[in-house]
Formats: sequence, structure tokens, C-alpha cells
Amino acid sequence: MRTASMCTASTVRGTHTFKIAGFSLHRGLGVGNFIPSATFDIGGYLWRVLFYPDGEMEMENGDHASVFLDLVSKATEVRALFDVRLVDQTNKLPPSVVLSQKTPYVFNNTEHSNSVGDDFLQPLGYLLDDSLVLECDVTVLTESKVTLTATTFDIQVPPSDLGEHFRELLEKEEEADVLFDVEGVVFPAHKIVVAGRSPVFKAQLFGPMSDRTRRRITVEDMQPAVFKALLHFIYTDSLPSMEKLDGDEGKEMIKHLLVAADRYAMERMKVMCESILCKSLDVENATATLALADQHHCSNLRDACLEFITSPDRMDDVMASQGYAHLKRSCPSIVIDVFERAKRSRKI
Repeated sequence: MRTASMCTASTVRGTHTFKIAGFSLHRGLGVGNFIPSATFDIGGYLWRVLFYPDGEMEMENGDHASVFLDLVSKATEVRALFDVRLVDQTNKLPPSVVLSQKTPYVFNNTEHSNSVGDDFLQPLGYLLDDSLVLECDVTVLTESKVTLTATTFDIQVPPSDLGEHFRELLEKEEEADVLFDVEGVVFPAHKIVVAGRSPVFKAQLFGPMSDRTRRRITVEDMQPAVFKALLHFIYTDSLPSMEKLDGDEGKEMIKHLLVAADRYAMERMKVMCESILCKSLDVENATATLALADQHHCSNLRDACLEFITSPDRMDDVMASQGYAHLKRSCPSIVIDVFERAKRSRKI
């Protein structure tokens, strides 16, 4: 089972408007003297705005005022965000924020930090009929809530056994409707399965030139063991185990399977064979593998062989091998590619 949860902060927000009429009459009240707003309740706590017409502290330039947000509630601690702004009563100017706290501020009466404020230039541009309007937004953070957001019950799904069922279908020969004769060895199979996996078999069995009643097909130029492995891949989408084939014998089987895959247009099987041969390149087999890759249009394997052969630390050994001598006689165009690749490698 999987579970997920989410923590959210609960908040309560409120706005208080404080209008100071007869603003000019309050000027000269003295530095450190304030005019309080009425007490207002937000989030279950009492607050007030303190306006200092002549500033809260003596300034070099005395043309300043100050505003404070004060927590009135006693013996308590509150975390809050807040804004205090000047409001243009003619709606011609944008609000001017004179006090702002965007991260939680802790008000704590027990430690005498129950108010916070700031200084600003005298707000003469925001006066109308000798009155000033302040708006105070307070957002009180209450308790954090943790909620369970999701519960997922995780049931393990077994791996696909489709290949195993098709393998049994092939081995038990149930409802087989076609026989493949390979050098006298007969392999029963199912037309719809082999046709579904190979466009060549599909054309042979169900194409416009095919005889759909034909039950026996002779396969030329292929060893029975290779065709058996081909059928195994058709039914299971995997190559058969090569444990019984040692060393060169195993590599030769993979080469035959690559040829079979190319013959029957089975691209995934072909690429799997390319990958295996690519990992088993050595000085003796690199040129023969290159010729095979070129003949059957295996571009990735061909590039890997060229890269291997033209490597400065092994090119001399490859060129001295019997395989390279045979390549020069049988595929001179590939030898030209080898030298072109070697030239590019030296320039790099």
C-alpha cells in the first residue's frame, strides 16, 4: 500500500480601514507620539494601527511620518503577514505600501515585540480635504493541517507470460496448420502466428500469389537448427539459450540468425544479433563481421566494425590477419571505406 499526505497552513485574512481626518491638525504632535486606530479583530486576535504624524524617531530630515501594526491581545504569540498602504481617495494614484511583511512575522507580547513599523515621507500627495486613509491587511497563520491525500493499494502484477504460452503452443504442435521442411527436418507451426511476425511469411502464406490451401513449405539454404531458433523467436520474441554453443560455434549461430532475420524482415531479431556480434569483435573476426554487416544492411554493426578496425592500437594487427586479406579479394569497396575512416580518424 502507498499513501501520500499534504501539509497546508491555515490562514485568516482581514482588512481594516483607518481614516485620519484633520491631518494638518495632528502635525506637530511630536516625535514618538501616535494616533491609534480602533481595535479590530482578525483571526481571533486584537490589532490596531499606530500612526505617528511626526515620525516615531527623530530623523535628520524631519519630513517623515511612521506607521506601526500593533498586537493588542496580551500574553500571546501570533505569526502574521501584513501590508499597510496609503489609499488615494480620488482614485488617480495607485496605493502606496508604507509597511509590508511578506514572510511570517512573530508578534510576542511576552517578549515585548508586539508591534512593528516603518518610516515614510509625509503623505501629502494622498491627502483629500485634509484627510488621510490607511488600509491595513493582516493575514494570521493559524495551525498547520496535515491531510491524507491519496491511498494506493499496491498489488504486484506478475511479469508477462505470453511468450511462455506461445512457446508451449509451438512445442506441443496443437492446431498446427503448416509444415516447414528444412533439409528433411519438419517443423509444424501456425500460419497466423508466423505471418503476424514476418511480412515475408505473410506474403508467402496469405499474399495474392500464395496457395492458401498449401500445408507444406520447403525452406532452402538454411540449417534446421537455425530455422528452429527462428521459430523460437517468432513465438517468444526472444533468442533461444546459447549455453550449449561454445565460443566460435555460438558466434556462428548468431551470424546465421542475423541472415535469417534479414531474409524474413524481422528487424528486432536482426538488431539483437547485431548487438551480440558488436560485443564480440576481435582482430580475427572483425573483417568477416564487417562483410556480413555490409551484405545485410546492418548499419550499426557496420559502423562498429569500422570503428574497431581503424582504431590506431589495433589496425596493424587487423590488416595482417587472414580475414583482411580475404576482405581485399572479396569486397574491395569495403576496404576503401576502411581507409577513408582511418584518414578521418587521424585528422580528428
